[in-house]
Amino acid sequence: MQQLSGLDATFLYLESPQAPMHVGGVYIFAASSRAKRFNFQDFQAHIAAHLDVSRTFRQRLIWIPLNLDHPYWIQDPDFDLDAHLSYRKLLQPGHWEDLMTLAEEIFSQPLNQERPLWEMTFVDSLNIAPRQRGNAFALIVKVHHAAADGLSGEEMIWALLASKPTPNKPRQTKRWQPEKPPSSLKLLTRTAGRKIKLPVTLAKVTGQMAASVIQVAKEKMLHSTPLPSLPLTAPATPFNGPATTQRTLRAIVLPFHKIQAMRQIITGATVNDVVLTLCAGALRRYLKAQHALPEKPLVAAVPIAVRRRDYWQDMGNRVSAMLVSLATDVEDTHTRFQQIHTNVLHAKRDYQTLGLDRLIEIIPSTTTPLIGRLYTGLGLANRLRPIFNLFITNVPGPQQPLYLGNARLQYHLGTAPLFDGLGVILVITSYLDTLVISVRSCRKSMSDPDTFVQYLRESFAELLSLASH
Repeated sequence: MQQLSGLDATFLYLESPQAPMHVGGVYIFAASSRAKRFNFQDFQAHIAAHLDVSRTFRQRLIWIPLNLDHPYWIQDPDFDLDAHLSYRKLLQPGHWEDLMTLAEEIFSQPLNQERPLWEMTFVDSLNIAPRQRGNAFALIVKVHHAAADGLSGEEMIWALLASKPTPNKPRQTKRWQPEKPPSSLKLLTRTAGRKIKLPVTLAKVTGQMAASVIQVAKEKMLHSTPLPSLPLTAPATPFNGPATTQRTLRAIVLPFHKIQAMRQIITGATVNDVVLTLCAGALRRYLKAQHALPEKPLVAAVPIAVRRRDYWQDMGNRVSAMLVSLATDVEDTHTRFQQIHTNVLHAKRDYQTLGLDRLIEIIPSTTTPLIGRLYTGLGLANRLRPIFNLFITNVPGPQQPLYLGNARLQYHLGTAPLFDGLGVILVITSYLDTLVISVRSCRKSMSDPDTFVQYLRESFAELLSLASH
């Protein structure tokens, strides 16, 4: 039995019918037209043989009476694999647009919290290239954000794949031991023990944070560097209204080696700096065309992974986020790139000093859901300045080919939840020489996602032109 952290539990408390709180991905596979077809039955057998690669597969929630503390994970004594796997067949022609429509339909449905919080859908009849001749398929994967962050969710999938084509043979797995759910008395006893320690923890964390804030302020004054971006100071945009159930999903596939080449434009720039600049250019174009570009620059929440690589099997989230100004008030692309590079350096230093991610661990379990309900019920997304304007998250992937059976992974895209105040999220994934930017949005927040994807292409071309000079 393992208790959820404050951050993991927060994703449960924030969930509503309008805002399912799962991360996910769409994985495109294809085999030679001469190869034996990998079908749904093969897929079922493969997952059944690999359930031990992650505890997420068999663990479900146990709630504390009256929500007096964060819930626990237990090994589900009633685990049923068939409840987590499904089959869908695309109507012909089965192109990319058809897959995106199906994926958004699936991502819009919340997971059942009475069982382990994940689902996989095998999508057949996918035609992504003539040479596959129907020997291509996709996996649409959903994992609740309470159980996984972007990195651990991706690595859960990588653990199911192999570095070369493999026959679908039975595999030895570890013996699995289901758990009997604990009694309410046992759960409440554990809760009482944690609550006794809370005042000491609260004093320690708030003291550390106060000292960190003073240290940051001194450094800013000494070196005349800008203050960090703060929550509720981002400009108002169409992206930051209440969440709606009408969602869209789009994606663009780019060559990763050209993204790498763009780093040379600015000395010391990283791939993440390039990606932020690419996205910032498209955001500026889109909002300007909509007559909604604010004078102040947009602020992006950029997740930072704090998970050790050897701890990838741990459930839950090992991630925090820094706030980065995207310099969308700057017209010149080169100058904007330089400003974003500088902003990221400052944001990383401020994040490491302040350690704001520790605060959520001491907020009482009864307070977080109340805050979420008040924020939604009072329509505060329309009344307050945005905490930030959008999420831009970059999840690096493997640099070697991966296979499911005899089918090779071609590329994949990621997705993350939308909720009140956050109507647009950009998820960047990479694999081999592909980098995919997926755009998930509420229709009300981004009314023309296809045009935004075109602006991403134009921003990419602009940066490529700078890199070639």
